[in-house]
Amino acid sequence: MRIIVFSLLLTLAACTSPPATDTKQTKKTTPVEPTSATPTKKHPLAKYIELVGFRLSEAGGGKLKVKFVVVNHSEADIGDLGVRVRLTTGSAKPDDDPIATFDVKVPALGPEEIQDVSATTPSKLRIYELPDWQFLKAEFEILSPQP
Repeated sequence: MRIIVFSLLLTLAACTSPPATDTKQTKKTTPVEPTSATPTKKHPLAKYIELVGFRLSEAGGGKLKVKFVVVNHSEADIGDLGVRVRLTTGSAKPDDDPIATFDVKVPALGPEEIQDVSATTPSKLRIYELPDWQFLKAEFEILSPQP
């Protein structure tokens, strides 16, 4: 019995040997970094607010539906926010036209709470012309409440 157990352990140990290393050069790719919106103007609440997870879809008739998540990173309640969001691509130059610019009302957020938000905005682009989510760059400005 001991011989069977010992041979089984040796067999299992042989099966777990490290894989042979490939000497061919492989193209290294960097992982996609999550993108979150950056504030454009200093507002006291901007350091606690994060806008992430932007998803774009057509809303018919030259309209674009933008869905994203707003995160409250503070330990305090934050009342309703008026936010202006500007979406571009990661490779856009500062003077390039944005994909979309829109104002959205964010409902009150509790401490460390997240909220799904969506907005509809006019767009000249069709859904197949829009960049994928990982290539979006967003900037935001808190319009209300005033500091």
